[in-house]
Amino acid sequence: MTRHTTQGTPNSGLIGATVGFFIGFAAVSLFGVTAGKIKAVLDISPVLLGLLISAPALSGSLLRIPFAAWVDTTGGRKPMMVLLGLSILGMAGLWYILRTYYPDHLTMNLYPLLLLLGVLCGCGIATFSVGIGQVSYWFPHSKQGTVLGIYAGVGNLAPGIFALLLPFALKMFGLAGSYLAWLAFLVIGTGIYWVIGRNAWYFQFLQKGVPADEAQKVAKEQYGQEIFPSGNIMDSLRISAKIWKTWVLVALYFTSFGGFIALTAWFPTYWKLFFNTTIVMAGTLTAVYSISASVVRVIGGKLSDVWGGEKTAIASFSLTFVASVIIFFSHSFIVSLLGSILLAIGMGTANAAVFKLVPQEVPDAVGGAAGWVGGLGAFGGFVIPPVMGAFVADGNQAGYAHGFVVFIVLSLVSTFLGVVLGKTHHQE
Repeated sequence: MTRHTTQGTPNSGLIGATVGFFIGFAAVSLFGVTAGKIKAVLDISPVLLGLLISAPALSGSLLRIPFAAWVDTTGGRKPMMVLLGLSILGMAGLWYILRTYYPDHLTMNLYPLLLLLGVLCGCGIATFSVGIGQVSYWFPHSKQGTVLGIYAGVGNLAPGIFALLLPFALKMFGLAGSYLAWLAFLVIGTGIYWVIGRNAWYFQFLQKGVPADEAQKVAKEQYGQEIFPSGNIMDSLRISAKIWKTWVLVALYFTSFGGFIALTAWFPTYWKLFFNTTIVMAGTLTAVYSISASVVRVIGGKLSDVWGGEKTAIASFSLTFVASVIIFFSHSFIVSLLGSILLAIGMGTANAAVFKLVPQEVPDAVGGAAGWVGGLGAFGGFVIPPVMGAFVADGNQAGYAHGFVVFIVLSLVSTFLGVVLGKTHHQE
């Protein structure tokens, strides 16, 4: 059997994908601040402001589905470069508008363009599901939890880190100057990914013109690759959609990652209005939550390999239930802070457990499953905050804590679904 030459190693594949996701996620950290400053100039309605704020996050979620499935046909390198390229276009366009028109010449005529550029910036968020597939094909089943925990944990550090850097950047460079600095970071990071980001062996062979059957045989026998795709983009989405466990994993990720995103938006208001902290303190406490959840995700990946994804998920969602109950009833700053840290530990570990389960439960369409789980699961970030907000519609400050009943319910449901997965896995 001919031994085909390849580029990269599993570790370099992991590093490359992690770099791509980290810089893609970091690219949108300026957008929330930008939307607020644009509102001050244009005096747009709350609906239009909400649409502008949500533009990057919505595209970052929806595009995860087709781009993750694309990984199953070509590997992750091409989809990742396309998404990072689109994000660069969005960042460059926003920098130009802010440098040229903000604030004196910014008019409502530019609002549709701002919306489009926000959507383009959000493409960087969609790199998550691409990297999941890219990393999964490099590693055997036994290491999926650890490596995907490292990938997602390090990549998810971006929002917290850049939230801490943002006030200093705005003070030093101004809004347009900060965009230029972020744009430079994104371009350099994309260049690094281009150099070190590589597809797994099977996809490298396909690119060289090796027939699929031979490529799979060589990758399996000579390089030890265990996971292979089945079919084209639509096949990957269709195959994964027909497996009921895909939708259980979507529900779990809706609670864990969707909840993580929701609370990064909810906690600043919670700390400021429920405990009357300063804006800086509220932002710092939120960054602590975000960074803690991301760091714990790395540890959660290792635990998932040792305990199994199902047991880790059950333990994690049980912890988020306890933490949510604590915050719901607490009127003590220290107790609520403890509750938020427990939430970070539970959600970070659960996020790792879910993506340990993706290649295990849907091995024939990892990309498609990662797209459904990552894309639809992330919608929790948009659905959950308005539901929590309904508890403070009457102006009662206690509602900011009572809104956590949403997580009490979601955690209970997710724990039950984790038990279901565990029982069916042992029966198979």
